[in-house]
Amino acid sequence: QLQASGGGSVQAGGSLRHSCGDSERTFRGYTVGWFRQAPGKEREFVAVVYVGNMREYYADSVKGRFTISRDNAKNTLNLQMNSLKPEDTAVYYCGAGRPILSSISRPSSYYYWGQGTQVTVSS
Repeated sequence: QLQASGGGSVQAGGSLRHSCGDSERTFRGYTVGWFRQAPGKEREFVAVVYVGNMREYYADSVKGRFTISRDNAKNTLNLQMNSLKPEDTAVYYCGAGRPILSSISRPSSYYYWGQGTQVTVSS
């Protein structure tokens, strides 16, 4: 189980930050990332750091606004969200897994999840 924190409520244009940690296992050997799920919708990809090349990958909808970062020494994963929009409202989940590169955006590729944190952006 991953431990997530952060989220909250903010007006459009504001910023929030998420963090995710795991005291029982290391992130080092895993691809780790963030997904989100809005009411009535499926869980969708936001951003990941792929363990194979340590590069960051983003959904087009958040590119340029969100920044993902991982700290292997501290076993933490962060998501800085800037210029938030009402459509970013969702429950955000951190996940860890070992997908192949072509599958990094699929929630089914991840088998460890945090508890989810709510982000609400008002217009």
